[in-house]
Amino acid sequence: MHALEKRIPPPLVATLFALFMWALSRAVPHVEVSDWLRIVITLVMLSLGAVFCLAGVLVFRQAKTTVNPLKPEKASALVRSGIYRVSRNPMYLGFVLFLVAWAVFLASPWSLAGVLGFALYMNRFQITAEERALEALFGAEFDHYKSRVRRWL
Repeated sequence: MHALEKRIPPPLVATLFALFMWALSRAVPHVEVSDWLRIVITLVMLSLGAVFCLAGVLVFRQAKTTVNPLKPEKASALVRSGIYRVSRNPMYLGFVLFLVAWAVFLASPWSLAGVLGFALYMNRFQITAEERALEALFGAEFDHYKSRVRRWL
């Protein structure tokens, strides 16, 4: 186990990467894109991100299981319905879409490095640990689910 596993709440991780993206966008050239197109794409990506995040939370609430990503071992149910038929991590996918929206808003292709960094960080320090906990709790049932549904999309 690594010291960073399940230590930093994912919304804080996303915020830190968003700050990195902003700082990077100030240091590198921007892409000239019309404001209306940039705003429209930003709003579409934000909306998609919100749909994934909220759908994930709602299904967890319906299943009466924990939404706390720092305590996956407290899960009382393996959720496979709703948005979880499409992605094993819809809330994290929502954060990725928020960060893509932020990169579009910043008009900085270099800031997309922050999106990649977030996804890599989440894979290594959050999702892997969560999946270990779910495997311990749900065994073959989780393995079967994992074989049918992709991690991100």
